Amino acid sequence: MTDLVTASSRVQDFISMTKPRVILLMLVCSLVGMLLATPPVPPISLIVFGILGIALVAGSAAVVNHVADAQIDRTMARTDTRPIATGRIRIREGLVFAGLLGTAGLVILFFLVNPLSAWLNFASWIGYAVIYTMYLKHATSQNIVLGGLFGAAPPLLGWTAVTNSISLDAILLVLIIFLWTPPHFWALALDRRDEYAKARVPMLPNTHGVKHTSNQIFWYTLVLVIASAAPSFWGSSGLVYLCCAALLGGAFVAYALALRKRPYSGLTQRTFKFSIVYLNLLFCAVLVDHYVGVFGLLT
Repeated sequence: MTDLVTASSRVQDFISMTKPRVILLMLVCSLVGMLLATPPVPPISLIVFGILGIALVAGSAAVVNHVADAQIDRTMARTDTRPIATGRIRIREGLVFAGLLGTAGLVILFFLVNPLSAWLNFASWIGYAVIYTMYLKHATSQNIVLGGLFGAAPPLLGWTAVTNSISLDAILLVLIIFLWTPPHFWALALDRRDEYAKARVPMLPNTHGVKHTSNQIFWYTLVLVIASAAPSFWGSSGLVYLCCAALLGGAFVAYALALRKRPYSGLTQRTFKFSIVYLNLLFCAVLVDHYVGVFGLLT
């Protein structure tokens, strides 16, 4: 019985290193990209293998992040119980696990989806696991902005999986996630600024101050809301999406404005959590609008 409990605990540790909640949001955005690409729905096999491949490659990058950040994780209350940080999983085990996940994901994408998807996922892996995790995160307070491009790729990865091509429609969704990333993570950085300072990670609140960061959150949110209308003006989305984007954007701006006025309040966590709700609902709105158009529900 003890061996079973230990084995189960280790399995849970390995799974947790893939950051399942982060990957779930990523896969939602990838699935939206897939469903938007070919009405009414793409082949089920492409959806299954595409999602599986993207998830495995993303999980691999997350595990590398755990390994590379083990020392930092030990100094932060939010991360000090992670498997690598505590030694429950050895670094070598983590690297082998990351290699297996990444290889399996790329093989699935290359042979069962298309080579372009495999190469784009590999580029995203390099961007997050190597360029962001091992360099940008420690080199500049603009780490989130510069590294955000790699985390913004899911809609494009999903689109490419079913079309074997790159489209401006998908790139507009990438732009939205790219602009969403700084206010999302800077709200968390405000809340955890003491921990980041202790870990010596140059997050914006520690290098430029709380007031400057709250101002940046507000301005990025404003630009995000404006950019979120782009799919409708480009013609890839319609009125349903535009109305939802306006309502969600208004709520996000309200949070950012309140945080700008009271940056030391408990609004940091609330803004961070709402940003996740915002992105999920915005992409759901894209999808609803798409199928309203496909099935002519408003005609």
